[in-house]
Amino acid sequence: MSFQDQVRATFRRGETAEVRRLAEAGVRRARAAGEPGDEVEGLYALARLALRQGELGEAERLAGQALEVAVRAADRRLEERPRHVLAAVARMKGDHALARERYLASIELNRDLGRPEQVSSETYNLALSELHLGNLGRARDLLRTVQERVFRVGDHTFVPYLGVAAATLAAAEGDAETAASMIGFTDSAFDGLGQVPDPDDAEELAAARTFATVALHPERFAALYAVGTGWDAPTAFGLSWGT
Repeated sequence: MSFQDQVRATFRRGETAEVRRLAEAGVRRARAAGEPGDEVEGLYALARLALRQGELGEAERLAGQALEVAVRAADRRLEERPRHVLAAVARMKGDHALARERYLASIELNRDLGRPEQVSSETYNLALSELHLGNLGRARDLLRTVQERVFRVGDHTFVPYLGVAAATLAAAEGDAETAASMIGFTDSAFDGLGQVPDPDDAEELAAARTFATVALHPERFAALYAVGTGWDAPTAFGLSWGT
C-alpha cells in the first residue's frame, strides 16, 4: 500500500494518533529524499487532522505549506488536495462566499486534470456552500447531479456523503422528519464502511442532528432515526444502481 493510500485510509477510520505518526514520519522522509508528492500528502494529512480538531488556523497554515511545495514542484496534480483543504477551512469558518470561490477553482483544476470523481466530490462541497449562502435551488440542482453520477458509476464509498447532503438540505428546508431519518441512514452508511465523516461534513451532520432533535424532541427523533438506519441507498434516494 502506498503512503497516500495508507494515511488516507487511516484518517477515514478516525485513528488520529496513527495518522499523525504516519504523516509526520512521511514528511520527514519526503524532505530528506526530495519527494514533493509525499511531502504534500503528509502536510495534507496533518491539515486534515487540524480541521478535525477545530484548529482552523493551523489547518490553513499546513495546507498553505503543502500548496507551496506543490507550486515549487511545478506539478498541478499536487495542488489539488491542499486547495481542497483551503476551501474546507473557509467553509468551516463560515465564509461560504470564499469557500464557493475556492471550490469552483478546485472543480476547474480537476476538470483540467481529467479527474471526474474529484469534480463530483468538489461539486458536492460547492453545493453545501451554496446552501449556506441561501441558494437552496442551486444546491439542490448540484446535489442531484452528484447523486445521479454516484448511482450511475456505482460509487458506494460516496453514499454516506449523499446522506450528509440530504440531511443538511432537509434541515435547511425545515423538514425535521426527513433530516432525522437521513441522519440515521448516514450514520449507518459510515459505519458500514468503517469510516467517520470528514471534519466539515461532521460539522454539517451535527448541525442537522441538533436541529432535528430540538424540532422533534428526542423520542420522535430516535424513532425516525431508527427507520433511516434500516434503509439501503436505493431506498433512501429512490434510485437504482447503474441508472
